[in-house]
Amino acid sequence: MYLKRAGFAGMLLGSLGLAAGAAAEGGFLDGVAKVNDAVNGVVWGIPALALLAFVGVLMTVLTKVFQVTHFGHWIKKTIGAVFKDKHVTTHTRDRSISQFQSLCTALAATVGTGNIVGVAGAILIGGPGAVFWMWVMAFLGMMTNYSENVLGIYYRRKNSRGEWSGGAMYYLRDGLGSRKGCKTIGRVLAGLFAVFCLIASFGIGNMTQVNSISGNMDAVFGVPTWVTGAVIMVLVGLVVVGGLKRIAAVTEKIVPFMVILYMAGTIALFFINISHVGAVFGSIFRGAFAMEAAAGGVVGYGIKLAIEMGMKRGVFSNEAGLGSSVMVHSNSNVKEPVKQGMWGIFEVFADTIVVCTLTAFAVLSSGLFNLDTGRLVSETYVNSAGVTLELTKANLVSSVFDKQFGFAGSAFIAISIMLFAFSTVLGWSHYGTKACEYLLGEKRTIPYRVIFVLLVFGGAVMGDNLAWELADTFNGLMMIPNLIGVIALSGEVMKITKNYVSRHMRGSGEKPIYSAFPDVQAEQEAAPETDADD
Repeated sequence: MYLKRAGFAGMLLGSLGLAAGAAAEGGFLDGVAKVNDAVNGVVWGIPALALLAFVGVLMTVLTKVFQVTHFGHWIKKTIGAVFKDKHVTTHTRDRSISQFQSLCTALAATVGTGNIVGVAGAILIGGPGAVFWMWVMAFLGMMTNYSENVLGIYYRRKNSRGEWSGGAMYYLRDGLGSRKGCKTIGRVLAGLFAVFCLIASFGIGNMTQVNSISGNMDAVFGVPTWVTGAVIMVLVGLVVVGGLKRIAAVTEKIVPFMVILYMAGTIALFFINISHVGAVFGSIFRGAFAMEAAAGGVVGYGIKLAIEMGMKRGVFSNEAGLGSSVMVHSNSNVKEPVKQGMWGIFEVFADTIVVCTLTAFAVLSSGLFNLDTGRLVSETYVNSAGVTLELTKANLVSSVFDKQFGFAGSAFIAISIMLFAFSTVLGWSHYGTKACEYLLGEKRTIPYRVIFVLLVFGGAVMGDNLAWELADTFNGLMMIPNLIGVIALSGEVMKITKNYVSRHMRGSGEKPIYSAFPDVQAEQEAAPETDADD
């Protein structure tokens, strides 16, 4: 295990060294781009994706395939409880948020443009088979996300305002760091995660999302990018400055609405094209192993593309393994680590298995794809306004809806992207705030929020430039220290899961495990039981 980590770190440092040399020879921006490309090739390369898959397999095995063997239980305790258990949705008077609010805020950050543009990009490059590998990563990612959230609750602490603070930086510092000889490495990895998260919040969690909104509003409705930027900046400011309670109050209203709205549109397409179900799923399974490419002698390359794009876009979609959503799940009023872990399973399930699959079916059943070859019928599309478009990941889904519903379809996707991206900005503002709190203290979070809001306008008016690629890289860099922490603390996850299963499903009378800290454990034991914790 340690050799694997050392090898991976060596690859990263080696790439940095080579690219830094190139940077010295060219202009500054060219140098930065080369360094970024080198690092990005490692953090989103095959070795990193293999590590991500390994962690998913490890946690699936250690929890005895919890996502399958206890499917009915986690459905009942998550989305099923929303309609029956008031403790899941009731707003709290303290600084914590409800379980449903934590889910909505996490989904706000994960259900974004990746569910539309990301899926389209995966299919364009990797073919229909990429969808199969997105499912594989989601299946494994359920238990990675579960493990992150179990550790997030187990190692969380309250700050001076009485608000829970949790996330990868805390279980790296207090979990991994508590192991013999690991104090320094735990603190270093925790600091690196927080730095990467802070920078990523400005890029992938802010400017690139707003840029997607402004670009779509300009292309579909003719709204100038600066107007969109100004409006979004004001709206984000009104929400973000109010802190987590206000963010959660807004996302619990936006997220269900936007997900149901988008699902309604894609489900409508599903029934319109229901006769293509067999052909679509056939092309997905054939493409997953590039069987249609056998005659061309490029089977290996076809499989590589399908796997790589499916895995990449799967991670982009649900963020399982990045350690991002843990920071909001840790603010839940739940006592049981496993209880919040199950919300993590549902988050990945809803994001990728449901929403991304509906997007993929809409694309593949549209007639724009040749399901036998897995490629576009034509590189261009003439939309309902008579404009010829070169089909790209940015406009493919919009073209699919335009083909079926005309301008109303294009407008529907533009509005969906606006809602998805706006909610992502809100969710990531909290992630960045918690990273800032960890690095600089609670008092520095107010200036951070002000800067975050001001950058919204910059994101709206920026063009396609290096900011996009840098944001992508720092988003991926979060994954490395987080996965090291999950592997190192996998025994803790297994112990906590076993304790929960024994008590709730086998009726044992053993003491519940709530926290790694005796004072928090005692506080939670003294707290009144709720239906949600039973």
